[in-house]
Amino acid sequence: MADLQLLEHLESYLTDNRRQRFQKVLAERTKHFTVATEDVYQLHNTSAVIRSCDVFGVQEVNIVEEVNSKRIDREIAMGAQKWVDLNRYNTTKSCIQDLHNQGYQIVATSPHVENCDLIDFDISKKSCFFFGRETEGLSHQVIDGADCFLKIPMVGFTESLNISVSAAIILQYVTSKLRKSNINWRLTEIERVEKRFDWIKKTIKNYDAIVERYYASN
Repeated sequence: MADLQLLEHLESYLTDNRRQRFQKVLAERTKHFTVATEDVYQLHNTSAVIRSCDVFGVQEVNIVEEVNSKRIDREIAMGAQKWVDLNRYNTTKSCIQDLHNQGYQIVATSPHVENCDLIDFDISKKSCFFFGRETEGLSHQVIDGADCFLKIPMVGFTESLNISVSAAIILQYVTSKLRKSNINWRLTEIERVEKRFDWIKKTIKNYDAIVERYYASN
């Protein structure tokens, strides 16, 4: 159980602006939607997806590194990896299985005979949007394991978008629609408290020493 008195003590080390910023951002965070990238080769694409998740309030990103394993590009993510939770998987199978166990439907962002236009997407279900490799797209494992297929309507000569652009378009639309709905999409109180601890730890110096001194004097 979280020590709320400790949390209040730790927050006293933050500026008023930072404390208010944490509260404001947390109020808009969601786990109703999440994103998964599958063996994306260009590092900046995954980093840009993480940044979009932060911008649009999606708290978790799932990264499959079955073939390509690289560290996140800090410069392009621009610090977003501090505020968004990254779940890493060695296989696509384990990622899909874990997401299904959490109650997510797998949404393959790929043209398919049974696809759904973005504007018609049902936001009521917990969903994970899968984005694949730049050239090959999503693997057969994702296609075969998908619960539904989603596409962004295009009317030009170009028939595809960069995955980071696709992710930004999809997330902007579904999160905007979600916030106008009556769906209970926000983080739980427990999840918000956990994030407050996590973000404080990533913000203030000597976090462990401060906690140690707090418990030594109480």
